[in-house]
Amino acid sequence: MRRVDFSVYVITDRAAGRGRPHDEMAAAAIAGGATIIQLREKALTAREFVEAAGRACEVARRAGVPLIINDRVDVALAVDADGVHVGPDDLPVAVARRLLGPRKIVGASVGTIEEAVAAERDGADYLGVGSVFATPSKADAGEPIGIAGLREIARAVHIRVVGIGGIDPGNAPDVIAAGATGVAVISAAVGSEDVTAATRALVEVVRAAQRDSAAGRSRRSGDS
Repeated sequence: MRRVDFSVYVITDRAAGRGRPHDEMAAAAIAGGATIIQLREKALTAREFVEAAGRACEVARRAGVPLIINDRVDVALAVDADGVHVGPDDLPVAVARRLLGPRKIVGASVGTIEEAVAAERDGADYLGVGSVFATPSKADAGEPIGIAGLREIARAVHIRVVGIGGIDPGNAPDVIAAGATGVAVISAAVGSEDVTAATRALVEVVRAAQRDSAAGRSRRSGDS
């Protein structure tokens, strides 16, 4: 897998995104500085999904931004997406890895240390950890794990961790400080009237938080 910047991970979802097409949401988020896009779709037929994903992939490729397909390994293969993200009720990580091969990105949703360790063992490249905070975007998100839960999971694995669930510019710095590589958002980006501006605002606070986190690590290293 090539080096991927997971800092600002925008998930396109038509329900949260006011019915806008995935390619339109992806283009707007990328214009605002999104570093990776995930296409999340639960209502389209397989044919419609492939067509929508193909258009979104073209947008992302032109910008040089990776695009991940939520859940559907078949769609990811059909459009040659950069990878897939699977949840606990989707294909197992090991199966997704076997089908996609070593070069594609495989991510997994986890909410416990046990799930995180298992996903890393089975070949996940990164973890979507949460829900960190309460979120309206996923009815099945479960109880929030909070910053403490995120921190514990980040410390338990050696792959990159992306916080997800109820994240916005106000709490994103806490997510980065807890050890997350980046933040994944739905409502905070595509739920906004101006997706580009909303994404840009998130990018600014995440980059600042990453600089602060790196400076803190440097100080601690110097003190040791």
